Amino acid sequence: MVKRPHHSNGDPQPIRGELGASILGPRNPPLERENPDLLASPATDSGTIPNLEFSFAAARNRLLTGGWAREVTVRELPVATELAGVNMRLKPGGIRELHWHKEAEWAYMLAGHARITAVDEQGRTFIDDVGPGDLWNFPAATPHSIQGLQDGCEFLLVFDNASFSENETFLITDLFAHTPRDVLAKNFGVAESAFADIPIDVEHERYIFSGRVPGALAGDTVRSAADIVPHTFSHRMMAQEPILADGGWVRITDSTNFPAATTIAAVLVNAGPGAMREIHWHLTDEWQYYISGHARMAVFASGGKARTFNYQAGDVGYIPHAMAHYVENLGDEPLLYLEMFRSTRFMDVSLNQWMALTPPKLVEAHLNIDARTMAAPRKDEPIIVK
Repeated sequence: MVKRPHHSNGDPQPIRGELGASILGPRNPPLERENPDLLASPATDSGTIPNLEFSFAAARNRLLTGGWAREVTVRELPVATELAGVNMRLKPGGIRELHWHKEAEWAYMLAGHARITAVDEQGRTFIDDVGPGDLWNFPAATPHSIQGLQDGCEFLLVFDNASFSENETFLITDLFAHTPRDVLAKNFGVAESAFADIPIDVEHERYIFSGRVPGALAGDTVRSAADIVPHTFSHRMMAQEPILADGGWVRITDSTNFPAATTIAAVLVNAGPGAMREIHWHLTDEWQYYISGHARMAVFASGGKARTFNYQAGDVGYIPHAMAHYVENLGDEPLLYLEMFRSTRFMDVSLNQWMALTPPKLVEAHLNIDARTMAAPRKDEPIIVK
């Protein structure tokens, strides 16, 4: 069961001790239950901070013959000025059509399996089958495709531009529909009649459409390709050795162990029941995606401002750079979520580590804490504490 400290008999009310009062007017109890720390904010919350939470469940979903897609960008979450995300589902055989975009595409496979392909600017090829916990990264302007395998798939895409829209990508069918057929014939050295049946309904591009489940990977490999990409565009994140902590584990993937990912660094966090991602902050903005569990995140924004938010599976969180924050598991099951940054490397500043590496007398003078308490902070960053 999820801890609900501000609830009484399942009826959430904006009451904390002697403060607040019950709601008499219109209300949305299911939404209030999901956000207890907004309904009855902790006493440590103060001042005004932008909204730092948006759920994919509240995003418009675009349905097509091969699956669906929904996005959370700066339009849905205005504070998120660094990154944008897309949640996509492909049926067995479903095809995200051949396309490219101005932004790099980073992805995390949530469920199922897919076949991904790409060709880089030097004509080098890439093809791989990816499954749960696997990543891929296609550099900007690199043409690529995604197709669901026998069990279909669902994945998260993250783009290094907050204004990105999945509905504005460069599509191969769109290109052909807007190119005269005589030009296509000249370009490919074939008769103009070869293009008599290309899709020309430019108002309804294929985008995500039904297809046949592909066969063995070897059968799709292009034998005439001169070379393959020097750095693989896919990565097995779950094959990495986790960094273990008292309260759980993390896996960090950035350009140091996934060279293709030059613009996005990521951390997969698993915090056990009662555990929390320690108080810390970053040099760049953080874009979060919650995979499972229930969490509370408090953010300190300087100037005496602080706000607490609640998150569950499918939610997006965001923290502007330099704002201190922690993420706490409120449930009795592991909390699993992704932290992502527009950066080549993962970096953070740990409150524990900062205090441990600062002269103790100086810290004591600021906080009026004793030597025993000062001995608690660790020089090695704990990452997750319990």
